Amino acid sequence: MKSTDQPVSETADAASAPARIPLTLLTGFLGSGKTTLLNRAMRHPDLSRTMVIINEFGAISLDHVLVEASNDSIVVLENGCMCCTVRGDLLQTLNNVYDARCAGQIKLFDRVVIESSGLADPTPILQAVLSEPALERRYRLALVIASFDAINGPTTLARHDESVRQIGTADRILITKLDMLGDQAALSSESSHRATLARLNPAARIARAPADQDEIAGLFSAEGYDPQAGAQQALMWLNASAYEHDPHQDMQGRCEHAHLQDVASFCFVKDEPIAREALHLLLSSLETNLGPNLLRVKGLVNIAEEPGRPAVIQGAQHLLHNLAWLESWPDEDHRTRIVFIAQGIARQAVEEMIALLERVASRTARARQRRFASA
Repeated sequence: MKSTDQPVSETADAASAPARIPLTLLTGFLGSGKTTLLNRAMRHPDLSRTMVIINEFGAISLDHVLVEASNDSIVVLENGCMCCTVRGDLLQTLNNVYDARCAGQIKLFDRVVIESSGLADPTPILQAVLSEPALERRYRLALVIASFDAINGPTTLARHDESVRQIGTADRILITKLDMLGDQAALSSESSHRATLARLNPAARIARAPADQDEIAGLFSAEGYDPQAGAQQALMWLNASAYEHDPHQDMQGRCEHAHLQDVASFCFVKDEPIAREALHLLLSSLETNLGPNLLRVKGLVNIAEEPGRPAVIQGAQHLLHNLAWLESWPDEDHRTRIVFIAQGIARQAVEEMIALLERVASRTARARQRRFASA
């Protein structure tokens, strides 16, 4: 986490910075159908310049015919996209394929899809992509897509923390296997699942897994929203309006499984600007107090010392992406808005922590002013 007493540095202007490669993370529990979705998507010609990275033990799980071996770890699939299986560190793999691309050792790719293990918590991958400086210059997170099994999903959520985290971090949630139910049962099941999933992650777009190949390919080729690309992109990326009516509050106490209640998904809003020092304290405190329980955070922050110029924060677990700055606010609403998805940490506790840090920052600033005045 970048949390020092030094002034927060600015990122390069979006127009002058080299284009970063969009990266999509596909997650979902074992048997939820994510590999089936990926197979269907990768057969589409629009994804022929895609690098697929399988973050899983064992052989490559895509069932394409492998037509050309590029090197020991990368194979070219029948539609022209490439695939490799992580045999060690994911960060090193992402850097290696980028370097090989630049050196002309493999064919050019213009997007990356990572399929995570069905038993994996996706937040370490998000943490790596969002906080590693070398990766930040080369890639940007486009979307997190999670598959949810309409038949076994509720039991999986009740028994496996990893499944809760997969749903909690997603931008898109695809409900699979509804076609295995009768029409009426599918409608009832979909409605029930949507309510549960929306409680866990209000900002995610929830839909049936598409049957149309063009629609599936469109999901995996979506550019997503890049908060560094401009004010309007940042506003759509944050999607704070999804929290104006908070389903987490409406559903409180109705969920029969305690660890689902343990997930807090909410938007912290503050009318007054936040002092730069309070922001530094907040970043440090998130690391100390939330750590692995912070599934995802993203926000636009009104810094008192930078009027009219919001800071962009995002991250997962105890590491945050390098702060970026927008040259202007995306709308007339200049309030600080920070979206939290956390596990084991109540909304009230986060709000109280922020209030305490602001008081500490205020006392520190007054003490500093007194020292300067007496010098």
